[in-house]
Amino acid sequence: MGIIISILMGCLAGYLAGKIMKGGGFGFWINLLVGIVGGFLGGSVLGWFGIEWGGLFGSLVTAVIGAVILLWILSLFKK
Repeated sequence: MGIIISILMGCLAGYLAGKIMKGGGFGFWINLLVGIVGGFLGGSVLGWFGIEWGGLFGSLVTAVIGAVILLWILSLFKK
């Protein structure tokens, strides 16, 4: 059950990051990938500042922050 929740959280995080970054989302698989990578990136970046959020909501916020950072970095290469 945990992997299913992780997949759904990754999709939701990628979708929300796409909306925050003025995109319309990139489809299920790309949103999943952006959300999963964003979760790792967000955990790392927030860890550098000593911030750790627990629970389902904290994991989602961390993944969204990481996904937004990832999309911002990708937009630098797109220009």
